[in-house]
Amino acid sequence: MTAVLFDLDGTLLDTAQDMSTAINALRAEQNLQPLPFATVRPYVSHGAIALVRLGFPEVLEDEFNTLRERFLNIYRGCLAQETQLFSGMPELLATLEDKGIPWGIVTNKPTWLTEPLLEALGLHTRAGSVVCGDTFEERKPHPRPLLHAATEVGVAPERCLYVGDAERDIVAARAANMRSLVARFGYIGPADDIESWSADGCIDAPHEILQWLE
Repeated sequence: MTAVLFDLDGTLLDTAQDMSTAINALRAEQNLQPLPFATVRPYVSHGAIALVRLGFPEVLEDEFNTLRERFLNIYRGCLAQETQLFSGMPELLATLEDKGIPWGIVTNKPTWLTEPLLEALGLHTRAGSVVCGDTFEERKPHPRPLLHAATEVGVAPERCLYVGDAERDIVAARAANMRSLVARFGYIGPADDIESWSADGCIDAPHEILQWLE
């Protein structure tokens, strides 16, 4: 493996606190009590639709779409208040860069949220590729975003390692002919059967990625 590609939420970045803040701010606007952080965390990797459905399980489609748009606007306002790289990830990225190993990001998060977040954290100039959920019509679990990222970092797909914390990440990697790892430190829910995802392996900390590269 000569390149590493990361999912964003729940793999590269710990965005759960800011996502939780946004959904609970939306619930407060609707005179509802906040959800416990432990309840929200497993849903973060599944995006705005999953979070709004968690916060408002009984609303109809028209109201749901309005709430989702409002949630995204609230989240944009607190995008990088608490979000940071997962523990051990700064050291891993520095090691990859020292070794000349390119890395990139493939996320289903839209560009208008991804780019300002990466800029706020100083990552926008470091990633060799950033592919967002709206870069193409297809997004994960479709392999096209991963294949495009491989092209941008200049490494054949079969030489790329993709790291994620959701089943769609592993499905996309397999379809793109990439090796895949499940980040168990990410937003894995109690109902997630990661053994059934058929990943090449699982990691409990970012530094374990180096063992796969070796």
